[in-house]
Parts: sequence; structure tokens; C-alpha cells
Amino acid sequence: MIAMQKNILEYLEKTVSRVPDKLAFSTGKEGMTFLEVSRGARAIGTFLAENGFRSEPIVIFMDKHPRTVTAFWGAIYAGCFYVCIDEKMPVSRIEAIFKSLSPRALICDKKNEKTARTLGVENVWLYDDIAETEENTELLGDIRAHQCDTDPIYVVFTSGSTGVPKGVVACHRSVIDYTETLSKALGFSENTVFANQTPLYFDAPLKELMPTLKFGATTYFVPKMLFSFPVRLLDYLDENNINTVCWVVSAFVQISSLGALENRTPKTLNKIAFGSEVFPRKQYDIWRKALPNAEFFNLYGPTEATGMSCYWKADRVLSENEPIPVGRPFDNTDIILLNDKDERAEKGEQGEICIRGTCLTLGYYNNPEKTAEVFTQNPLNKFYPELIYRTGDIGRINEYGELVFVSRKDSQIKHMGHRIELGEIDSAAQKSDSVKRTCCIYDADAKRIVLFYVGDIAESDLSAFLAGYLPRYMMPAVCVKLDVMPLTDNGKTDRRTLKEKAATL
Repeated sequence: MIAMQKNILEYLEKTVSRVPDKLAFSTGKEGMTFLEVSRGARAIGTFLAENGFRSEPIVIFMDKHPRTVTAFWGAIYAGCFYVCIDEKMPVSRIEAIFKSLSPRALICDKKNEKTARTLGVENVWLYDDIAETEENTELLGDIRAHQCDTDPIYVVFTSGSTGVPKGVVACHRSVIDYTETLSKALGFSENTVFANQTPLYFDAPLKELMPTLKFGATTYFVPKMLFSFPVRLLDYLDENNINTVCWVVSAFVQISSLGALENRTPKTLNKIAFGSEVFPRKQYDIWRKALPNAEFFNLYGPTEATGMSCYWKADRVLSENEPIPVGRPFDNTDIILLNDKDERAEKGEQGEICIRGTCLTLGYYNNPEKTAEVFTQNPLNKFYPELIYRTGDIGRINEYGELVFVSRKDSQIKHMGHRIELGEIDSAAQKSDSVKRTCCIYDADAKRIVLFYVGDIAESDLSAFLAGYLPRYMMPAVCVKLDVMPLTDNGKTDRRTLKEKAATL
């Protein structure tokens, strides 16, 4: 009889017994083997447990490094859950997070120690001081015996549209389910070499961290500054034999829009997964042409459903104006499209994308009101408690039976008596060869559409170009040329900043 896995640390324990000396995580300059990660994590878990910490948040305040993820696993060994922050977060945001958490413990590296000691946390420890703690095997075993797969393992804070941090709580069960289904769909193995792009304080790195533990793969943490120098970034991929990247769309666009792929393509890269935003077709096609033998995957899903919930493998050629589908749900995940009456959307009808299954997280930390707003009873089920997560995204099913993302609920506007999808205006602008990136904003106070863009075309010329594709009621009141598109820390277009800018025009 095969015992059901109930703890993510079982991945690490099985892998370290098989390939203890294999490189697990690396910056390209400094790395740690699975044995080193295991010893460090068990030492930190012992230290926390012996000091009376259990079932509570442990803040990890460290630069992006293999030691950081080792501290993550250490918090879980102690029966606690980790919350990652870094020095790039505004102090006001950290204060808001700590107001929700009330953490008693923080682990930091030497570089961030001075700041860490000003944050008002009672217990602040240096990683190096506690990672050499002698392991208490009996204590760790007792903690494991009382752990359940519904115990939390991390809290990721996401701002959403309001800017107020909301802490999404994920548990062992949802992360195990995610790891298994993602790995199966994308075909990860012990030979996979990842290049991680996203900050560790989001859930996105799970796409690399967890398969690395499961298979004994390897993850490189790419220095952020390389994404400003595409050729050097491509060199980094080849130097470290990277074969798999799971990046946000903006990272790919940064490379292709600057022409880096015209004379230089990565030699070892053969699996490309993208998500978090819509990939502009023009840039997507550049990547497909540059790497015709690579596998491409579009991923879709919210943090509240443990990262990604759907995938589409690019195994067919898309028609000229066809949006890239987000495909089908992972195993053990169900997607429901609900119309405005909370009924299942008819075939071909748009509806709000709602998700059910073990992929759902536990809700928002210390915020039952916000949790109840979006984690609701399935309206299609009147007979027993069953939660769904309402994403706020609008989708439809195409002729192939694939889910297609249409827009955010809040990007559907009513303007001049017409219902408008702002994404349609973005798509029209991106038809111009001179436009690299766009983001269309609706200024509700001024009742006008504003199009921000990056490109080599004058604002008046772009307006004239759009007139050939859009009806008058969809035309932007103003087009604003930017040197660079503002991005959030996880690489998404910073729509809130653009809305603030639009209000000042």
C-alpha cells in the first residue's frame, strides 16, 4: 500500500536520499546541494521548535539566494509557515503586512540585519547563526506526526486593485496537488534546469521550487539586472545549461521587443511557459519563430488557487487574430463559467471564471470578510458546502473546447453607451509594427479612454493608425508615449500607477 503524501517536505527527503550531492539551487555563483539544503532546513526547524514556535508565521527577510528557500523549508519543519519579504518592499507595505501577521520571529541575512532590527519583531535571528543548530530528530519527528495536509505552509501577500495587502494562505495539500499536476502537464524531470525570474515573496516561484524538490532538478535564480540586458541574459541561460523557463510575459517581451532574438537564440532552452498577463501575439510569434523546436505553454491561474490552474500547450498554429488560449484545467481542478445570474454560461457565452478543487487556498490571513467575498458557496450546488473561488476574470470556451481569457471584470467598461473590452484596444494598437507594449486605462472620473504605449511611433500617428481598426466610440481620447512601461515587483503591468497618471493628464 502506497501512503498518501501529506507534507511537501517529503519531496526533499526522498530526493536527498537519492541525489544528496546534486546542485539544488544556485545564483550562478553560489549554490547549495540537496544535502546542504536538507541539513540547513532541519537545523532551522529544530531551532524554531526548541524556542517554542509552532503554527505561526516566520518572516524570512533575505536576498534571493538558496539560503532563503532553505529558511522556507526550515519554518515548515518547525510546523510553522513562512512569509517572505525583501528590502525592495516599501516600509509602509511591510508595516501593513506585519499589522495583519503580528509575527514573533524573523530570519534575516547579514545584509538585511540592520533594517530587520527596526521592524519591531521581537525575535530577529541571522540565518548563519541558526542554520548550524544540531538537529533534534525526535522533536522534528513529533512535529511531523501531528501535521496535516491542510496545515498552512506560506502566506503570500498580494495587493490586488486596492493596494491593501491581502495574505493568501496555502496549505500542503494544495501545493502538493499543484506540483503533481503542473509537473505532469509540462513534463518536468530530474534533467530539468530552471531559470527563476520572479521574486521569492510571490507564489510564482513554486513552478520551479517544488518540481526541483520533487525530481531532484536544479533551479538558478537569475539576477534581476540581467533582464535589462537581454543578450547577457541569454548568455546566462546558455552558460548554466538552462532548458526550462516559467516567466511572466513582460520578461519575454523585454527580450523580443528589443530585437535580442534576431541574431542570438538560446542554445539549451527547450521548454517555455508564460503567464500572469496576455502575451501580445506579435511578440509570441517572434519567440515561436526563434525557437521552433521548443515546447511552449500558456499558464493561467490566481494566487488564491495556488498559482496556476489551467494550461495550453502550443501544439497547433493559431489563426492571425486568434488569442492565445489558456487551455484546460489541470487534473483535479474544475473551471466553471458563471453568468450574471450565477448560472452556468451557455456554450459560446462569456462568464466569470470560477475555480473549484483542492487547488483552492485557505483564504486570506486574518481577513474573513475579504475571504467570504470571493471564496463562496458554489451556486450550482445547493446540497452541501462546496467552495469556489471567483477570479474576477471573464472567459469563454472556444471551438476547440479550450478556455480563453477575455478580460478582467474591471476592464469591461461602459462608454458612450457601448460596452467595451479595453483589451480589444490594446490588441488593435499592437498591430502596428512600431508599437512594442500597450496598456489601455479607463479614467472613470473624466470618462475617457487613455492608451499608454511604448514604441517608435508618434502619439498622433498612433491615433490615426487606430482609426483604421476601431469604431469611433472605442477610440482613446489620448495616446501617451512612455519610455518604459511601469511594472509591479512580479513583472506585471502596473495598472494602478497608470491609472494615477491618467488622472493627471
